[in-house]
Amino acid sequence: MNLPLLKELSEAPGVPGREERIRAILERELKALTDEITTDPMGNLIAIKKTKSKNPKRVLLACHIDEIGFYVRHIDDKGFLRIHNVGGFDTRNLFARRVLVQASSGDDLVGLLNPTGRPIHIAKEEDKKKIPEISEFLVDLCLPPDQVQKKVRIGDPVTLIQEFSEIGDCVSGKCMDNRIAAFVAIEAMRKAKSPKYEVILAATVQEEVGCRGAGPAAYTAQPDIALAIDTTLCVDVPGVPEDERVTKQGDGVALTLMDSATISDRKLIDEFESIAKKKKIPHQLSILPRGGTDAAPMQRTRGGHRAMTLSVPTRYIHTVTECIHKRDLQAAIDLLAAWLET
Repeated sequence: MNLPLLKELSEAPGVPGREERIRAILERELKALTDEITTDPMGNLIAIKKTKSKNPKRVLLACHIDEIGFYVRHIDDKGFLRIHNVGGFDTRNLFARRVLVQASSGDDLVGLLNPTGRPIHIAKEEDKKKIPEISEFLVDLCLPPDQVQKKVRIGDPVTLIQEFSEIGDCVSGKCMDNRIAAFVAIEAMRKAKSPKYEVILAATVQEEVGCRGAGPAAYTAQPDIALAIDTTLCVDVPGVPEDERVTKQGDGVALTLMDSATISDRKLIDEFESIAKKKKIPHQLSILPRGGTDAAPMQRTRGGHRAMTLSVPTRYIHTVTECIHKRDLQAAIDLLAAWLET
């Protein structure tokens, strides 16, 4: 596995609507691997790899590339930034973080993200129990107010900073959800020497705010089969009942039967499961009780498409310590590559 590529994808900033840095990385990687690359008006990067097979079916691989983050919504007279979230956060994970502000001046500014109010030394008991709202957080750029006002404007994107790491048998970093998808697709396309499908990789935008990019991508592509590649919950940790874990780390790639937005095409699920068994690729079936993927808008576009989600089990989703077992990651690559050749 090309983990340096995954590290680059993980650490690069790309909130919904500002995915241009991720597009640039992927376009570089896909140039030698695909036959045609375009960017649609929505911002989706579309890369097509043709096949020598006669009358091939078209498969669309949707890999959303945006990450949960923030936009600057206010700059006060002391130079502190207030932010508006784009995507879902548990604010308990946001205390004392470093952030990157992609300033309109062209500078990448590092800031400190903290809730407003008193530190622990002088906090009242009721302060200690309170979980702050996003609106109560500030970003301190540690610069004079006039410099902040000059460099930053309303609408500049803000992302959390976290180094990608290999920890034990796992990889961990920010936005494994869902930079892992493009990584899996690229590695599988490299591995599949004789694909039977015409493969269309769509690096989709704005998934974290409502799966907005995948619908237009599928409408244009008109695929025979639409696959969303995404992370899924892996809550096999203390404090969560076993029946709520969704997936188990190390048990392989997950075939998602349904989530709150899609019921997967059963024949596709059966195809993937059959290949996984034949090739002895570790896999598991899963149902996600809440949340959805790009499979939903693709399934419903035009007259409808056969669709499913291929999922990579991920602990601590929507934090900067998202964690994926290398065995599960390799299984996702191997199974997708094998399916493309079958």
